[in-house]
Amino acid sequence: MDKMIGKKLDERYRLEELIGTGGMAIVYKATDITENRLVAVKILREECRNNEELVRRFKNESKAISVLDHPNIVKVYDVSVNGQQPYIVMEYIDGITLKEYMEYRAQPLTYKETLHFVTQVLQALQHAHEKGIVHRDIKPQNIMLQADSSIKMMDFGIARFSRSENQTMTDKAIGSVHYISPEQAKGDVTDAKSDIYSLGVMMYEMLSGQLPFESDSPVSVAIKQIADIPTPLRELNPAVPEALAAITARAMAKEPHDRYASAQAMLQDIDAFKRNPSVKFEYQYLTDAEPTRYVDKVVNKTATGKQTGAKRSAVRKNGSAPKKKKLVLPVLAGMAAAFLIGASILVFLIFKYEGNGIFSQHPDVELPNFVGLTMKEVKSKYPDLKFSFNTEEAYNTEYAAGVICDQYPRAQTSADPKMVKDNARITLTISRGIEVVPMPKLEGMTRSEAQDTCKKLGLIPTFKFVTVAKGQPSGIVSSTEPAAGEQVEANTDKSSVVVYISQEEVDKTVKVPNVTGMLSVLDAQKALSEKRLYVQVAREEFSDTVPSGAIISQDPAGDTFAQWNDIINVVVSKGVEKRTRYFKIAVDKTNEGGTYTLISESGPQAWSPTAGEASEYVWTVTSVGTATVTLQKPDGEIQEINVDFGPQGQETFDFGVFGGNYKEPESDSQSDADAE
Repeated sequence: MDKMIGKKLDERYRLEELIGTGGMAIVYKATDITENRLVAVKILREECRNNEELVRRFKNESKAISVLDHPNIVKVYDVSVNGQQPYIVMEYIDGITLKEYMEYRAQPLTYKETLHFVTQVLQALQHAHEKGIVHRDIKPQNIMLQADSSIKMMDFGIARFSRSENQTMTDKAIGSVHYISPEQAKGDVTDAKSDIYSLGVMMYEMLSGQLPFESDSPVSVAIKQIADIPTPLRELNPAVPEALAAITARAMAKEPHDRYASAQAMLQDIDAFKRNPSVKFEYQYLTDAEPTRYVDKVVNKTATGKQTGAKRSAVRKNGSAPKKKKLVLPVLAGMAAAFLIGASILVFLIFKYEGNGIFSQHPDVELPNFVGLTMKEVKSKYPDLKFSFNTEEAYNTEYAAGVICDQYPRAQTSADPKMVKDNARITLTISRGIEVVPMPKLEGMTRSEAQDTCKKLGLIPTFKFVTVAKGQPSGIVSSTEPAAGEQVEANTDKSSVVVYISQEEVDKTVKVPNVTGMLSVLDAQKALSEKRLYVQVAREEFSDTVPSGAIISQDPAGDTFAQWNDIINVVVSKGVEKRTRYFKIAVDKTNEGGTYTLISESGPQAWSPTAGEASEYVWTVTSVGTATVTLQKPDGEIQEINVDFGPQGQETFDFGVFGGNYKEPESDSQSDADAE
């Protein structure tokens, strides 16, 4: 038995049961004595408490989850990380992991199931990312699935604050190797898009039934994450809609800038897919996403049939070698000499007039870093510089207008300075700031035309649909947000615009399935999702007739009518309610002491009255159904009562008054109980 079971932390949390172990911490089911509720307590392993890195990760997790408050993220109630036994007190989740559910299914999930889970994960990630927290270990093992089909994200052990002091530190590629992003595998800096990649891998696994990359060793899997392209999803499962496969592929793009800019952007595409599963997304991916290939120099045929890149022997048609012309060598020698003379003159002129050459008499000086300064600041900070400057302008999202955002040649670090001639010519790129463009007028365009127009201006369109009456133009842009003519940032994360596409009105009325009596919320969700409806647990109630976890009732009722995406509220059974019964006993002054024992399903309960004194006592027993309660007197005599713990059962029973050698006559209630 675990030595921690039964112990109390800070005289408040009593550890009841071991429910999980990991390399860094152990998780116990516990009772919060103060609040009288079940909690999960995560305690840092004793052998890890002297490891600064593991202690840092544990504290990081406590700091991360303490600022989060979202229904799809496990709640934190209390944190203690500075004592000898660091721990985190969290919400106790009664359920299974999403990984266990996937293994139980033993086949790909339906796309509706997948979206049900993924949508909740994205909502949780959006909340975390808005708080500046990157999870960095998104995987189905860290997603808890509850009985009502809702999920809870947990285990922020390697999360970091994207804007904290840890921003610049180089972290090792940690996280589950089958789900980590390429930048994590390479040990590069990670951001919110790393979580998007991991979620894409989860989607791929749920929809195909297998991971995109497998190998004999974690290192091999990490290399595949960096360099390999997964088998197209629809080749593994043709039932996956094309648009959903496109969403998954974009989330799993190797380059972060090719992925969704945020969890919210991915949710928008999923929302568009839910409304129209046949929607076509026109994502543009880089064409050089595959690993670089190196090709040896070989003979290449030109369009005219001539061969280049390798020496070949010419052969006449009759098989004899052609005669060599006497003038070939002299001509080639003259051309080579002319080339060398011209090149020498050109090099001399370049070095002489650019001030960088070996012919220059100017001394070498250290090249400053001008990036981040204005031209006025450059002249003020470096008044003695003899450099000549070429300037050019470019839009830039990192530097304000008028600030130098790049230079050539580039300055090196202070430990390894860049040396140039003191009259060198330096090219400076001056930022024009963020490019702002007017929102184009897209009304009347097709989706493809609107996509192309936005792309040319550096805008990122999100397409949504609006319903129009039958006979009205369908499949064209009806409006945009912002409206045409309003100013929008281009080529930044704020370049998203909403384009509304008209679609013909369809009848979204469906008959509500009857889910009352179904044995689980998951069964109800499956039946309702087939009708494009969603389930929501309104409350839980005790029931003497409906098994625990089954559906007691629903609203709207079965066989009534609802609209697509409506929510069906269900009441879920908590099973039979335990009820308490009371058992009275008394002794008079003639009693000789001894022990009276009440025996029930709850175990034995003893009472030892003082000999020679009249007194009374009441026992309580809590149970369900019917049971026999037995009284054993000091002399060994047995008295039994059949008790009904149902809603109509008697609440109080009286065993009577006992003396030295006799028992008082039975009360009416006792007689009734015996009769029952």
